[in-house]
Amino acid sequence: MKNMPGLLLRVAVFACVFMVWMWVLGSEFAGIANLVIIFGAVILIFPIVWVGRLLLDRDPTPASAAWLTTFIHALMMILFGVAIIQAVRTYPNWDVWQIPVPRPAGLFLVIITGAAAFLAVVNLALRGLGAPFAIALSRQLAIDWLYAWTRNPMVLASLALLLALGIYFQSVLFVIWAFALVTPALLMFVKVFEERELEIRFGEGYREYKARTPMLIPRRPQAATKPAASTKRSNK
Repeated sequence: MKNMPGLLLRVAVFACVFMVWMWVLGSEFAGIANLVIIFGAVILIFPIVWVGRLLLDRDPTPASAAWLTTFIHALMMILFGVAIIQAVRTYPNWDVWQIPVPRPAGLFLVIITGAAAFLAVVNLALRGLGAPFAIALSRQLAIDWLYAWTRNPMVLASLALLLALGIYFQSVLFVIWAFALVTPALLMFVKVFEERELEIRFGEGYREYKARTPMLIPRRPQAATKPAASTKRSNK
């Protein structure tokens, strides 16, 4: 019960994010406004991540990292969310160069990558005892199942889903946007902010997991190394 105020705040923050998404989804924007949302929102992520990292390093304590993560994740959700919503809504306007792939094949890729993203969310919930988007911060490291192959299966599946959508839309420009702009922004967030935040909250356990598990591209899991027995007496 002592964590109830924090949980309620995180749910309230996510509700605000959801309302912003719904506002964008229900609004009509002119050409320049569309470009600002689709490109500007993603570009804005880069300075926000750097500021977040500076704040993390200023007070590297688990409690401070947990609260800062809640608000940084909310900003990431807003910016990535509105950019993706508007890009998907306006993709017919991106029909400059077409990808010569049948739409059923693109739809198949969307289903597969979407299922992978869903499984990553389930994996985090069951093994990390948390929920994505900082609604409930993981209470323990998720280091097995999908997370044994890559430290960021949710990120990998989400990026794959965006690329699959571009193929389904048959839009070269959509794929370029996803690959050249969204991907670097998301990877920077993970590398600069999220890895540091997890290191602060989970300490040596996360550093050991990070050393044996690739950041993104899956690799056959390696066994966790057992700490060597100390020959010296502990000072504790």
